[in-house]
Amino acid sequence: MNRGLVDVVRRFNRTVTQRVGALDDSYLARDRPLAQSRLLWEIGPAGAEVAALRTRLDLDAGYLSRLLRTLEGEGLVVVGPGAGDGRVRTARLTDAGRAEWDLLDGRSDEFAWSVLAPLSTGQRTRLTTAMAEVERLLMASLVTIGPCHPADPRARACLRAYVRELAERFDAGFDPAGSSIEESELVPPAGLFLVATVATEAVGCGALRLQPGEPAEIKRLWVSGSVRGLGVGRRLLDELERHAAAAGAGSVRLDTNRSLTEAMRLYRSAGYQEIPRYNTNPYAHHWFAKPLN
Repeated sequence: MNRGLVDVVRRFNRTVTQRVGALDDSYLARDRPLAQSRLLWEIGPAGAEVAALRTRLDLDAGYLSRLLRTLEGEGLVVVGPGAGDGRVRTARLTDAGRAEWDLLDGRSDEFAWSVLAPLSTGQRTRLTTAMAEVERLLMASLVTIGPCHPADPRARACLRAYVRELAERFDAGFDPAGSSIEESELVPPAGLFLVATVATEAVGCGALRLQPGEPAEIKRLWVSGSVRGLGVGRRLLDELERHAAAAGAGSVRLDTNRSLTEAMRLYRSAGYQEIPRYNTNPYAHHWFAKPLN
């Protein structure tokens, strides 16, 4: 552990906590703490499913229920069955809740300006630029990567998004049957499927196929647009390589379509070299390999 870096993070946390009023019982001069105000904001004029709120705010189910009961008791929120599915609980703002939401919206703008107002034009630019970078890096730090069965709902969600994106980007569309892989090939010891998540939301995936006497093969590498540019693709690639090496593979290889230019940049920057065709994938135009020494 680098003590200097840890101290910087702790000082930053203390300063931000104090400046935004996170410890105040009356956030933005309203008679409720930050947690309740944030939940009210996230419900918003359109309402929100309770399960989605829990995921979005990364809250314990019991704590979220207590916050919702408090807002219900104040007449700001109602919680009931969703319009399309009675099994889904949905939180909605009452008229009083919408008025409170509008007030919070205005006061949030006023508070943001109170942070910027004392600064010079140059300082404002430096601060907001730094804030945007901190936000992106904090988001990157929230991403976790771990093994997942390809039949798990998170894995299936990633694979559906992967197929949709390829169908949109490939010149002739994409039929997954043309490069199908059996689920049994992506579970140990035959292979591996990794999922990247933020809270409980799946935002990326990658698969590894282990073939005795052959290089390991990387498949189904995909990252959601919501986290692109945060290094998630590189982390998935590194983790797949690590598992391949641990399984005894001497190298890894993969194929890709010519339209996936950012993927090819990633592979080349990670040390992959282009090689001759090694498979019959009808959607592949480039083939890459990397030794695992």
